[in-house]
Amino acid sequence: MPTAPKPSAYVLHGGRITDEPSLWAELGRAVQAPDGYYGRNLDALADCLRGGFGPRPPFTLLWEGSTASAQALTRRVTGPDEEERSYFDAVLDVLRQGGVTVRLR
Repeated sequence: MPTAPKPSAYVLHGGRITDEPSLWAELGRAVQAPDGYYGRNLDALADCLRGGFGPRPPFTLLWEGSTASAQALTRRVTGPDEEERSYFDAVLDVLRQGGVTVRLR
C-alpha cells in the first residue's frame, strides 16, 4: 500500500508557544514528526532539517500567531555570525537556512 504524500505546507500554532520547550513540542506536532520530535534546540533542529526525523525541506511553514511567539521567545543568543538576536529570530534563521519557507502570520 503506498504511503500518503506529505503536505507541502504545515501550520505552526504560535499562540500555543509560551517558552522554548513549548516551541519544540508545537513544532514537532506541526510537522507531524515521529514521536513529535523535530529538535529540542537550534542544533538539533538543523539536524532534523537534514532528514531522518520528519519532513525534509523544501516545505512551507505557516507560522500562525507569530507575534505571540516572538514575544515569548526573547532570550538573546549569539549566532554563527557572532551577532546577537532573539531566540525567535535564531529559529527563523535555522529554518530558512535549512530550506524551509516560513510565512509569518
